Amino acid sequence: MDLPAALRAHRLVAIVRGDDPEAALSTVLTLIEEGVALVEVSLTGRDALDVIAQARAALGPDAPLGAGTVLTTDDAHAVHRAGADFVVTPAVCEGVGAARGLQLPVLAGAMTPTETVAALRAGACAVKLFPAAQAGGPACLRALRGPFPDVPFVPVGGVDAEAARAYLNAGALAVGVGSPLIGDAADTAHAAGGSGLDGLRARARTFLDVVRAAPQDQW
Repeated sequence: MDLPAALRAHRLVAIVRGDDPEAALSTVLTLIEEGVALVEVSLTGRDALDVIAQARAALGPDAPLGAGTVLTTDDAHAVHRAGADFVVTPAVCEGVGAARGLQLPVLAGAMTPTETVAALRAGACAVKLFPAAQAGGPACLRALRGPFPDVPFVPVGGVDAEAARAYLNAGALAVGVGSPLIGDAADTAHAAGGSGLDGLRARARTFLDVVRAAPQDQW
């Protein structure tokens, strides 16, 4: 898949991790039903590979589906077999090169200028500014875009709706959002039903409103 084009089109990556595989799968499918087209299932969640495989089966072969926290060669091969078609890492690590060897596009984590250069050299097609809030928030992104005006940055970490707006206004290609969007929907089967999914849908709509209102002329 063309990950930079997908990030440019959708501006939002939802990050799903949880301790209940059934709830996590329901969360993925609900997000996509609401129009959140790019969803990443983190390997730190329980039975994440099964969640990815089941989501792929439910979505069919053409829907984008990502795997996150891909650190090693084994991780990259496992998510590829499960059906992920893009990879997200928290750092410049072994998983970046391994995923590229499998023709999977990579959103690689970096926090500094040196790490940004290393991510690009390793084959990342976009750079995950992580952890964005701790790195300095939108001000950090603006500073990085000075020497790297053409690098597609995707801030992740502490991104609520207001922060998402600020990052996109500061020139982010997209934002990655975990708990401010997912809440507890992926944590227990109870949370993923009824009002839990209703809350997830409402938060998804809020974030979609933010990204749809973001400047379009920077990318």
